[in-house]
Amino acid sequence: MIKNALPVALAATVLVATVSALAKLPPPPPMTDAQKQAAEAKKEKDKAAADKAKADLTAAEDAAVKNYHMNMKQQGKPIPKPQPVAAMSTPPTGGKPGPENNTAKSAQKSQQSKGNTPNGASGGAAK
Repeated sequence: MIKNALPVALAATVLVATVSALAKLPPPPPMTDAQKQAAEAKKEKDKAAADKAKADLTAAEDAAVKNYHMNMKQQGKPIPKPQPVAAMSTPPTGGKPGPENNTAKSAQKSQQSKGNTPNGASGGAAK
């Protein structure tokens, strides 16, 4: 029991010391005009760097595709055509989908309305 008490006491001491140190920190002073301008400049610089990185990535992807197509031609293999990606359909308006949108329930309803049973046997007299 004493073996467990020492780590617990140490963790509690560290927690109390951390909380008390953070509680004494004053809020940061408001930004001056020079600091605001520097922050805007940094924001624009970061945006330009992100745009450049995106352009570099696109160029690298195009180069990789071109290399792949060239290697496929050299090997005499057909180049596979790109698969179109189907756009996701928009959800129906009106909130949560109702039970009529449940495919299992709608399949059961259609079978019951036709007079068919799920196992394929007809509900009427044998022919």
